[in-house]
Amino acid sequence: MSLLPRLFALLIAAFAALPAAAQIDESELLPIEEAFALSAEARSRDTVVVRFEIAEGYYLYRHRFGITAGELALAPFSIPDGEHKVDEFFGEVESYRGSVELTQSLPPIPAGQNSLTLEVRFQGCADIGICYPPHRSPVTVALPPASALPASAAPNPLAALGAAQPGLLPGSSQDALPEDQAFGFEAIALGPDRLLVRMKVAPGYYLYRDKTRFAIEGAGLGLLAPEWPPATPHHDEHFGEVMVYFDSIEVPLPVTRSDQSALTATLSAEFQGCKTAGICYPVMRRSLAVDLPAGAGAMAAGATAGGEAGADGAGMSIASALLFALLGGLILNLMPCVLPILSLKAMGLAKGAHGPGYARRHALWYTAGVLASFAALGLALLALRAGGSALGWGFQLQQPLFVAALVYVMLAIGLSMSGVFVFGASWGGVGQSLTEDEGAKGAFFTGVLAVIVASPCTAPFMGGALAYAVAQPAVWALAVFLALGLGLALPFLLIGLVPSLADRLPRPGPWMETLKQFLAFPMYLTGVWLLWVLGHQVGMDGAGAVLAGGVALAMALWWWEHRRGGHRGWRLAGFALLLALAAWPLNFVRGLEAPAKSAGAQAQHLGEAWSSGRLDELLAAGKPVLVNMTADWCATCKVNERLVLSTEDFAALLADTGTSYLKGDWTNTDPEITAYLKRFNAVGVPLYVVYPAGGGKPEVLPTVLTATRVEDALRKAAGGGS
Repeated sequence: MSLLPRLFALLIAAFAALPAAAQIDESELLPIEEAFALSAEARSRDTVVVRFEIAEGYYLYRHRFGITAGELALAPFSIPDGEHKVDEFFGEVESYRGSVELTQSLPPIPAGQNSLTLEVRFQGCADIGICYPPHRSPVTVALPPASALPASAAPNPLAALGAAQPGLLPGSSQDALPEDQAFGFEAIALGPDRLLVRMKVAPGYYLYRDKTRFAIEGAGLGLLAPEWPPATPHHDEHFGEVMVYFDSIEVPLPVTRSDQSALTATLSAEFQGCKTAGICYPVMRRSLAVDLPAGAGAMAAGATAGGEAGADGAGMSIASALLFALLGGLILNLMPCVLPILSLKAMGLAKGAHGPGYARRHALWYTAGVLASFAALGLALLALRAGGSALGWGFQLQQPLFVAALVYVMLAIGLSMSGVFVFGASWGGVGQSLTEDEGAKGAFFTGVLAVIVASPCTAPFMGGALAYAVAQPAVWALAVFLALGLGLALPFLLIGLVPSLADRLPRPGPWMETLKQFLAFPMYLTGVWLLWVLGHQVGMDGAGAVLAGGVALAMALWWWEHRRGGHRGWRLAGFALLLALAAWPLNFVRGLEAPAKSAGAQAQHLGEAWSSGRLDELLAAGKPVLVNMTADWCATCKVNERLVLSTEDFAALLADTGTSYLKGDWTNTDPEITAYLKRFNAVGVPLYVVYPAGGGKPEVLPTVLTATRVEDALRKAAGGGS
């Protein structure tokens, strides 16, 4: 079986599995206390062991464990390595079955205190495909009586290097640096939602990436996955094939928080490293205080309620990202912004689908155009974002000059379909006729055009896949963008490669000319929409100039067709003059600035314009808030606003729940909005965020809204939901 039928079969299997997954009976689940039986024992006054007995068919996640003891500052606990797996919910994880013990060291406990209450956080799942929500369970531990003898000082880990110790390689320690000189640990706050950790590695030493872990203590604080820099593969005598750092590194740490006031946090690190061709150090632990400024925290992976794919892609595996990208690209075919181009493509296929090999060649060239365009668009986005530009999905439509040029393209295509002109055999001096070669070029550039007009649309499944892509190395990011392209091209690719599907297309006939002329009107409407977007970007002066330029372009194309067969010099001269008139508005638009307030930025009667300062004021007042990040060129945004966010029912819901509604406009490039999108790992709009009354973790809504989904979220945020 070739690759394409296999991909199609996998796609069908994925859809077929959805009803089965929906039929899982949650009554089969054990109560969480039986699935994960928790106990704790103090082995001494400075060491507690927390133990889980895990029922058969259940497992716990390593990265979801946490231990706190009220105001007592605890160092990171130690835990054995778990089973490495690619999890459908969190991606690359370690999990535990059967049982697991967490060893927690304690700071000095007052002699008169004979017990200690710990709060243990954990999360696990059942093999039947259902996960429990994160759980917190208190456990009280009896402490042994305090000894009359003073506690011995902690031994110097280098004092016995060379002796038989677990985790140490044999070797001489005579020339080994003390651990605090071999491996340094520093941290600073980059903002309210981000820390920067510096791990200093002395020359001749290396640090294990996978043996390094971080924890944070403070009111309502948590850490997301570290943003590791690239590591070096290394064959280690003790741990085998590992990833290490031979030089000092900087590791950004996203911080989640429920308390937005300025506070001091305690950041702890647990790490291990070695001297090259020498000894290995035991596990080292460091803690330090970091001052966090006031502000909101970073968004955690999967922060949407109800299990929808959120705007971020954290925790997603490459397989999930590719599948979501394929599904998102497939659904793009149903979006209104793409339908005009698809109608053009359908005309091309129907025209010659019954000829030998025509449909296959046409489909392959169309697919090549789609894939090449998605690759170019994706790599351009990644490169510009890496260079510090405030760009996201659909960034090209934030450029007025590009939008104006696209108005001309849509007009030219519509005029051609209406019969005003025909690209002749000597068009542009190329000297090629409308043969198979020209048909291949037409199919290829139809694919290019489909990608350009598809970019304002955001289909379900796309948000997480795109967020995953922009955070990955270029090769994986490119794979995700190509999967999007494959999904967009898949229907026509199947028609071209499966003869029985091509045979079902209607036979060519006189009806095709009428249909072709009719399909010109969606092209004109697309041009009108783009002109409307341009007016919001640069004002009506710019839109009016481009409209006049469109008339000049239409005259140029009419002149070219009308003078066919006439004097070549007059034909070229008139055409060049009219084209110059059409090009002048593009230069005019380039010099225009955006209006002080675009139409999209002016808040509707239901709410007000978004700003970070206004959002902070509302949150400080304890009000529930709905943030809508939109753009005039975002077709998905406009559909959501028309069907859900501008209705009388929505206005009544805002009043009933006391929710403040803030609307941010990303029609033009806006670094402040881009920073807000980045906080939620969103690569574009729409983005809908609901903040609960009185503080707490914000909730990201799906990119495609329903009235019921919005009502549930707002009532929950206002305290009226469960």
